[in-house]
Amino acid sequence: MSEFESLSHEKQLVLLERVAKNAVSHYDLPSDVTVELINLSENATYRVDDHSTSRKWALRVHREGYHTRAAIASEHAWTDALREDEGVITPVIVPGSDGENIQSVAAEGMPGGARHVVMFDWESGEEPSETELMGPFELLGSVSARMHHHSKNWERPSWFERYTWDFETSLGSTPHWGRWQDGMGMTPERERLFGETANLIQARLNKFGQGRDRWGLVHCDIRLANLLIDGKVTKVIDFDDCGFSWFMYDCATALSFIEAREDVPALIQTWCRGYRSVMHLSEEAEHEIPTFVMLRRLLLVAWIGSHSETDLAQSMGLPYTAETVGLCETYLSDYQ
Repeated sequence: MSEFESLSHEKQLVLLERVAKNAVSHYDLPSDVTVELINLSENATYRVDDHSTSRKWALRVHREGYHTRAAIASEHAWTDALREDEGVITPVIVPGSDGENIQSVAAEGMPGGARHVVMFDWESGEEPSETELMGPFELLGSVSARMHHHSKNWERPSWFERYTWDFETSLGSTPHWGRWQDGMGMTPERERLFGETANLIQARLNKFGQGRDRWGLVHCDIRLANLLIDGKVTKVIDFDDCGFSWFMYDCATALSFIEAREDVPALIQTWCRGYRSVMHLSEEAEHEIPTFVMLRRLLLVAWIGSHSETDLAQSMGLPYTAETVGLCETYLSDYQ
């Protein structure tokens, strides 16, 4: 645990806000803009408002030690290429006064020194409604396919660097988001059941493999919350978790936090229909999607345990772990 992580949640918020307010001076913005926290996850994201013109921006203060400067620049390289080559609307980066996309910003009392900071143009649009999911899930499938098509054909820069999201870095010995065993509400019985599930996931993924048609650079968090609908235009945001994984992992991330809904099988079919409207998807890959759903589910159990200070973790917490029991039992019954 870093010195910053050992601080109280309240103290962390104070220090992050100092960084955000100091960051404003690194950009060609009026001196009286306001800064407001809108999301805290791996990073802290702020809305920056110029009330005199009604313009606004999104400011991301990166988590200490999570991504290197090269990894952040790699995210930008892909989002720019998606927009230019594939026509996928992605966030537009606002360079600092020095012309650099990534700023290094310090704040009084902040342990660990300066933080990486990035500013984006504010994207208009609204998240798709969750009241009727079939239409949005077909859209998610088609957008994912367009990004996968680009991923398979794009020549990445030689310096490109992003996380790999495989079994070992998700549920294995080197997890990016902490150990699932440390999730909220774990008991010896749940640990045994989740462990049996993880073993089956690993075995099936080893068999499924990482062939070029199955593995590549993917968004890794393409949920409805990361789509914006602006009239007839669909925009994809929040590429902070993008990295190398199975293409079908993107389908699993679309189901994040709603994996226990009774209509999940229908949502998967709808996602696949949208996907096939753009590019080929094998029956074998579709059949393995529940394995990726369980991989993501246990990964989120780990994330909630290691991010207990966030609003999202607190809202999911113990019930999310408890609800995972039934999902594990069903998966083991269907796939063992």
